[in-house]
Amino acid sequence: MEFKTLLVEIKDRIALVTLNRPPVNAQNAEMRADITACFDELSDREDVACIVLTGSGKVFSAGADIRERPNLGATPGAYGRHNRLVRESYYAVVECSKPVIAAVNGPAMGAGFGLVMGSDIWVASEDAYVSMPEINVGLAGGVTFLQRVFSQSRARRMFYTGMKVDAKELYRLGLIEACLPADELLPYAMEIARDMASKSPIALRLAKEAARMTMVMPPRDAYRYEQGNTVALSKTEDAKEAQRAFLEKRAPVYTGR
Repeated sequence: MEFKTLLVEIKDRIALVTLNRPPVNAQNAEMRADITACFDELSDREDVACIVLTGSGKVFSAGADIRERPNLGATPGAYGRHNRLVRESYYAVVECSKPVIAAVNGPAMGAGFGLVMGSDIWVASEDAYVSMPEINVGLAGGVTFLQRVFSQSRARRMFYTGMKVDAKELYRLGLIEACLPADELLPYAMEIARDMASKSPIALRLAKEAARMTMVMPPRDAYRYEQGNTVALSKTEDAKEAQRAFLEKRAPVYTGR
């Protein structure tokens, strides 16, 4: 997989995706198209069980490339196309069939924080922080997702002021799995990824689907949905192998069937 703004490495059923648009991984139309194409492909690849998403350099992503903004209003339809690209790059991460771990190696601002919020699991380096600074350039976006993650008061304070929340505070709030020195971040994220990659591929896919879908379902429907997944999984070869391996005290060998 080759992209102009991303680096992708696949090894041992783990895809490492690195945002790579120096100096601060600002997201332009090209990067957003690359993100969408990349996650769509990884979603379908049988040799990928899970994904680690990080940034090159010392910034995860500074968000939208503001240099694209001034000319959008000059051409009819340009804003619509721009907004569609933004939405689709975010939802390519959210809707990916594989779990995504965000290894936040530095500031994640605006749309950069959006990619983190679209991921399943978050870990961060000690020098990382998140923010929605759109208000500082006369814009306003992102409160939809802020209010799903933070309390009403904190979400709105961040939205109205562009306030930064550092990794230590995110860890204190229980929003990230770990706050680590920079050199320990990627190894920790890859350790989580290896644990995921050792599971049944079909069970992991349905687990990701259930985690996403049940967030938008009433509790009763969500519970029934999960039970349906369990019934379907119980009929797979992987489930039978997992149960045999448990009884025989050995590691299971999965086939994805």
